[in-house]
Amino acid sequence: MKLPATLRALSYRNFQLFFGGQLISLVGTWMQNVAQAWLVYRITGSEVLLGAVGFSGQIPVFLFSPLGGIVADRYSRRRVVIATQIASMLLAFALAALTLSGAIRIWHVFALSALLGVVNAFDIPARQSFIVDMVGRPDLMNAIALNSSMFNASRIVGPAIAGILVATIGEGWCFFANAVSYIAVIVGLLLMRVERHERLVQPGSPLSNIIEGFRFVIQNPPIHALLMLLGVVSLTGMPYAVLMPIFADRILHGGARAMGWLMGASGVGALVGALLLASRQHLRGLGTWVAVAACAFGAGLVAFSFSRLFWLSAALLVPLGFSMMIQMGSSNTLIQSMSPDRLRGRVMSVYSMMFMGMAPIGSLLAGACAGKLGAPLTVAAGGVICMAAAGLFWIRLPAIRVGARRLIVAQQMAGGDPPQQMTGGSLELEPSQE
Repeated sequence: MKLPATLRALSYRNFQLFFGGQLISLVGTWMQNVAQAWLVYRITGSEVLLGAVGFSGQIPVFLFSPLGGIVADRYSRRRVVIATQIASMLLAFALAALTLSGAIRIWHVFALSALLGVVNAFDIPARQSFIVDMVGRPDLMNAIALNSSMFNASRIVGPAIAGILVATIGEGWCFFANAVSYIAVIVGLLLMRVERHERLVQPGSPLSNIIEGFRFVIQNPPIHALLMLLGVVSLTGMPYAVLMPIFADRILHGGARAMGWLMGASGVGALVGALLLASRQHLRGLGTWVAVAACAFGAGLVAFSFSRLFWLSAALLVPLGFSMMIQMGSSNTLIQSMSPDRLRGRVMSVYSMMFMGMAPIGSLLAGACAGKLGAPLTVAAGGVICMAAAGLFWIRLPAIRVGARRLIVAQQMAGGDPPQQMTGGSLELEPSQE
């Protein structure tokens, strides 16, 4: 049976296994994210510590992602992902045991969060690079979008379940459910039949390999510009999620359940955005989508910061999640389309640094600013900065698209794609071509 164009990457058996396992596991991950934030807030009641826990969990991604990129380029990406998923499962079991036994302390949360961050620094570059190994270049954009849709579908279900469980039986069972959910993705990875091929031997030392990856990013303005915008949005805009317990409790007066619904509302918008990206079959106009989506995301943050009604806030989070997904997914697709296979892991490690690595710094700053200025003003300021960064990217877009087209053609030629995909309208990135 022929699958619809939106689901075409699911025609690959390996991606089917990956998709099914990750869908279950990510529901657990979102449950843990919500429950952990609420646990910290319940124990401490501190905006600063909410930001600090976010910082401890994500700063290792910024520090260790370059090493993760080297590992992804030197070793079997499937085996790396299996190892990181097992490590994540063990950390979730540890957090569940401490919480259910009543022995949990705030320093435990910090320590386990930091260890999970180290695991993610190796997991994200390997997992993102592994996508092309499962489906090949022709369906890469669809696979990335479906991967994002899976992430955001779980983001709808996970927080809603977590909100109910936290309010009824406590945070510990959310952590336990997350630990058990990793079994699904580990089994899926073990069942894959991946064509064995030797990784390119990377000449030189690990340090020179890391420098080579950074040099490629810096010397190619299209990739550099996309990553800079991603970094600014992650630094100033994404930390709104860290402050969600404050909005749910103090501003909207809804408690843990309200927090789950708010996070789920953002996930609904992000899921719609991911499915829209999955329906696309070419790269035309994605540069424009990135700029417009980043601006819309900033505007959504400003609007959300002024709302004092629960259902209005939830409604505003839907387009906010949609625009966030469009920017992140389009940036990921364009960057992977412009990156050679031998550097893919290292380029995606820089992507990880900008996407997840800048967020912890933003979380720490947001927590400190919220303690002084209040959560609404902090979120509004972040939204304004996002809009300004999107404006600068829009101004640079005409100068960027020539280099982007050159890089994409070069990688499609290296991947052996049909000539019509290299010379047709699919590489036109001008706004006028949309």
